[in-house]
Amino acid sequence: MLALAAAAVDVWQVPAALCRTCVELLPIGGASVSITASSSVRTLWYASDDTSARLAETQYTLGDGPCQSALDLGAPVLAGDLTQGPDARKWPVFAVQAVGLGVLATFSLPLGSGALAIGTLDLYRTTTGALSPRELGIAMMIKDAVTFAVLNLSNGHPESADADGGGVASWVEAAEADRTEVHQAVGMVMIQLGTDPEKALDYLRARAFAQGQTVSEVAQDVIDRSFSFQRQASIDGEDPDGRSRGTFEEER
Repeated sequence: MLALAAAAVDVWQVPAALCRTCVELLPIGGASVSITASSSVRTLWYASDDTSARLAETQYTLGDGPCQSALDLGAPVLAGDLTQGPDARKWPVFAVQAVGLGVLATFSLPLGSGALAIGTLDLYRTTTGALSPRELGIAMMIKDAVTFAVLNLSNGHPESADADGGGVASWVEAAEADRTEVHQAVGMVMIQLGTDPEKALDYLRARAFAQGQTVSEVAQDVIDRSFSFQRQASIDGEDPDGRSRGTFEEER
């Protein structure tokens, strides 16, 4: 079935086709494929539904969650119950937001492994519980098929991928293009506050969390100049992310 799904579509659509097949074969609510180019660049290649897309955006905004853990570890991260127990405690903020979306369990599988992990296949379900050994085996096969497809992407032809990783380069370029507004906003915040890229992204994420927005939405506000961290920093009693210093100190 995996071969049929991959053979029936254009090479650039193979990851999406395999993702849809994953939803058909497993007892899950949805699936997505994300790619990471760096700690500050992650993009969504395909999401089977709105919940999958929002779940991916939530993890990117927070900079935390099963997806990030899977990338860091280079190994599957299986969270069978986000409502309580160790899974909920490991990512407390993400868990609350995920449950708010109706997601009670998530499973993140890295594309590639270890230092070569270039993204994740992320699955969710609306009930608690782990995947069975058979179901996990199917998910791992699909993950491997997605990885193979991604690593062989180069100018739209899998056979033309060269030894220096042209397919990965193409994939990363797509990721960077998809996050253009975040890159641009990071640069603007760096100038406004005289800080480094990682700290600038932290400010964007903190602002997003404080305002109940996504990091992409905050980035657009900065680009549109409807919000300025520099102006915010000049307001007495508030930090650049928009929270009062008193509240900030309490959270720390």
